[in-house]
Amino acid sequence: MTFSAYSALSAVNAFRYNPLMPVPPEIQGHKYILLTTFRKNGTAVPTPVWFAEDTEDNDKLYIKTRADAGKTKRIRNNPQVRVAPCTIRGKVTGPEFSANARILPPEDRPRANRIINRKYWMARLSLWNKKNAYVEISGFTT
Repeated sequence: MTFSAYSALSAVNAFRYNPLMPVPPEIQGHKYILLTTFRKNGTAVPTPVWFAEDTEDNDKLYIKTRADAGKTKRIRNNPQVRVAPCTIRGKVTGPEFSANARILPPEDRPRANRIINRKYWMARLSLWNKKNAYVEISGFTT
């Protein structure tokens, strides 16, 4: 087997045996994550956001944002995202993980809202509630 064939086989096996995991411990307990979404042309767009962990399932994060925000539009077009713990200014403070995001339908929003409000009292203020969108992030891989 040639070196390039061996390298390709190793990459395939590493991907195949990388199971989905719950919310990584490196993210748990932080206040912000850097959510990286992707434009249609593949350009990465990193955004620091508040998030809350689902403590019941332990495999989902929730984000509250505006329905007309750029990140929401990009998630609709491409649900693959990357997340990493970060500071309020977006300086990454830990490892990055790939995940899948989805915009929650209206029937799933109350649960996400409760989870976010439990962590952030500022999220309870009705500054733009009618234009809220809730994003669920799950399916974490390294």
